[in-house]
Amino acid sequence: MNGLPVLYSFRRCPYAMRARMALLISQTSVRLREVVLRDKPAEMVAASPKATVPVLILTDGLVVDESLAIMHWALEQKDPQGWLQGKAAAAELIAEADGPFKHHLDRYKYPVRYENVDALEHRAAGRAFLEKLDSLIQPLGQLMGARPTLADHAIFPFVRQFANHDRAWFDPLPLPALQKWLADHLASPLFKAAMQKYPQWKTGDPEPVFSLEDAAG
Repeated sequence: MNGLPVLYSFRRCPYAMRARMALLISQTSVRLREVVLRDKPAEMVAASPKATVPVLILTDGLVVDESLAIMHWALEQKDPQGWLQGKAAAAELIAEADGPFKHHLDRYKYPVRYENVDALEHRAAGRAFLEKLDSLIQPLGQLMGARPTLADHAIFPFVRQFANHDRAWFDPLPLPALQKWLADHLASPLFKAAMQKYPQWKTGDPEPVFSLEDAAG
């Protein structure tokens, strides 16, 4: 087990969610260190001074501390479901989700953190992106066709966060393809495995092996 990479993660963080899903689907086992964000371990901050999750420390000491980079690294080792197919088109859509959509999501969900913010304006702007996703999903069921790929798994944790902020508003939206897509991903065995709960890790604690086999067991 000591020969495995180390992953610092936080269960509810969308960035960490998508990294965990890529590690699971690529069958890349890691030693998991579950973080509480208000009590970040010194080892994580030393490895990645920006001190945000996820952080992956490879067995050669290389630190990968961006979620998309972790996804790409894992899938380049093994990509049994072809998530990297069409990655150029996926990159553009993911950039829109991580950039403008995330900007509006943050100001819709946490308006008090920003000055002169109208949460409803940002909700409307976020909805416009959801309408775009709905139109992409309608023909075949996923963002890039009939099978879920990198784009679906990189984006849906943020759509989940947007939806959960006000389900009474979100659920009746006339976005049937998006609604089904989100529900299906949330119910998937992969996402359920990625969302398994682990206790907070502190220095010297055991490090559970995080893998699809162990999560399923």
